[in-house]
Amino acid sequence: MLSRTADHLYWLARYVERADFLARIVEATQRLATLPTNYSGTGTEWESALESSGAAAGFRETRGAAAEEQSVVEYLTFAPDNPSSIRNCIELARTNARAVRTALTVEMWDAINGAWIELKRFEANNASRGQYDRRELSRFLDFVKKTSLDYDGSAYRTMLRNDAFWFSRLGLYIERADNTARILDVKYHVLLPENEAVGGSLDYFQWTAILRAVSALTAYHWVYRENVKPWLIADLLILKLEMPRSLIACYDNIVHFLDSIAKAYGRTGPAQKQAHAVMQRLENATTSEIFKIGLHEFITGFVQDNDRLGNTISEQYLQY
Repeated sequence: MLSRTADHLYWLARYVERADFLARIVEATQRLATLPTNYSGTGTEWESALESSGAAAGFRETRGAAAEEQSVVEYLTFAPDNPSSIRNCIELARTNARAVRTALTVEMWDAINGAWIELKRFEANNASRGQYDRRELSRFLDFVKKTSLDYDGSAYRTMLRNDAFWFSRLGLYIERADNTARILDVKYHVLLPENEAVGGSLDYFQWTAILRAVSALTAYHWVYRENVKPWLIADLLILKLEMPRSLIACYDNIVHFLDSIAKAYGRTGPAQKQAHAVMQRLENATTSEIFKIGLHEFITGFVQDNDRLGNTISEQYLQY
């Protein structure tokens, strides 16, 4: 496969996954922000949305304003000057899809192209309305999540299991691992005020919102069958292989697809070695050890390793 084609497939999947994550972040933050005052904390919810999406620096630079609901929602959804806004993610996904149209199945192209057409309708309605509408925003976020499901499902059900499929899946799981890690880290460093006890009522509502954001609330109760507890949530989202968005599940897939590529091409490189090393650390980790080291320190190290692996994959396979 040409590096150019692999690159487009890889980033197409990443942008679709990123758009889905942003929609979930906005939805979860809205839920937290509308809690009664005695449960809703100190007003850092929208700041946390910016931090977890990696858009905080850009927001401060271009908006220079307090992180209030309307401005943050606009920046994360339709802002053309935010490289990672949902609008730009879907546009970039379609741009990448057009570049490799013949490598996609009909169903995959229809999912992306149809999403772009529908996005333009939402964008036009948003511009003409001129005011913030929560009901319309809810419809938009549902549309984004459905787009991700449609694309992911069509890719899984219709693509040949060859290098095109493997590079597409790599993009998805590299992005998903980063997203899960960031939302876990932000919970501990932005949401919970310094004077609020871990395990208190505020802590409970915040963790529940985060579980909802990664579609893990039902899974949590199935696995642990007890009230929401931070160390169990960390266990679920970091070390549970059965949880599709957990860090270890993402790396189980990353290792599998990188090994498939290496076998097909007859050569193993630094990307495979790095992925196996991260997977081994996750397999050997325990929740007690993670909290002893510090959740923030563990997550920071993981995000750095994940970014490094993404760069290595690009250098090894995607440069052209």
